[in-house]
Amino acid sequence: MTDKSFTLPSFAKINWLLRILGKREDGFHELFTIFQTVSLFDEITFDESDELNLTCNIENIPVDETNLIVKAAMLLKNEFAVEKGAKIHLEKRIPAPGGLGGGSSNAAVSLLGLAILWNLDFEFERLVEIGARLGSDVPFFFYGGTARGLGRGTKIVHLQDFSEKFLLIVTPEIHVSTAAAFARINAPYLTKESSKSILKICQNEADNFNLRQNDFANDFEKSVFEFEPEVRRVKEKLLASGAKQAVLSGSGASVFAVFDKEETRQATLKALEEETNWRKFAVATVSRDEYRAALKKCERLFPISF
Repeated sequence: MTDKSFTLPSFAKINWLLRILGKREDGFHELFTIFQTVSLFDEITFDESDELNLTCNIENIPVDETNLIVKAAMLLKNEFAVEKGAKIHLEKRIPAPGGLGGGSSNAAVSLLGLAILWNLDFEFERLVEIGARLGSDVPFFFYGGTARGLGRGTKIVHLQDFSEKFLLIVTPEIHVSTAAAFARINAPYLTKESSKSILKICQNEADNFNLRQNDFANDFEKSVFEFEPEVRRVKEKLLASGAKQAVLSGSGASVFAVFDKEETRQATLKALEEETNWRKFAVATVSRDEYRAALKKCERLFPISF
């Protein structure tokens, strides 16, 4: 490890709301979602090296060019003609896959970390554009906190931060394919005009959406629950245990629940001890200010304010 070595957190996300509006002309789906960063995080350590090398604490996580961290590094090297390499280590805690954006978060933080390691300088808008090439959720992780995602999910608009202290994420040992989950939705094709109309309706809905009063919702739930009844059982058990609300995150298989107090969350964790194939994480929301403070090493890459 050299003097230039540093470690950054790579936070998970949940979706308070996720609506699938239809298929766009470019083949992607038109989405409307409200993202939220939470306190579950991976750690990524960056160090100088002549070669590009990724290691991970979990054996079944690929460390070759199929990993989004390596893809992010190669994209940045090609974009800015970087001749240096990097030694990168991923300490993985976020379930993968799990609908918690772990891979997208890793990609975004890798772009940030490598830009610092390689002393690259570019506008924030360019960073977001590069991130969008790696995945639809990646741009959100340059913002953090509570934010609205439109289009493919890559058009980010920050919202007033929403705070919940008593969240519980449960991830059963099930691999839900995002591509298969989209295919099962069987969403209609949108014209440019219908897309604009629907987005306007959604923007109005978002402006009036109250996270304290409205029910959280995810359009993936119906199809995922149908094909993976164990995921449905997770939600049902969380609600039966006293959660105020419980909803699928992303395309799953993670379900998150909101509790009114710590005692109820702890009682639920106790009740779930018999579910040995379910991973459980007691978490809280992470605000935009907290998120940027955790990534202070990269502050020169962020705008003064969003």
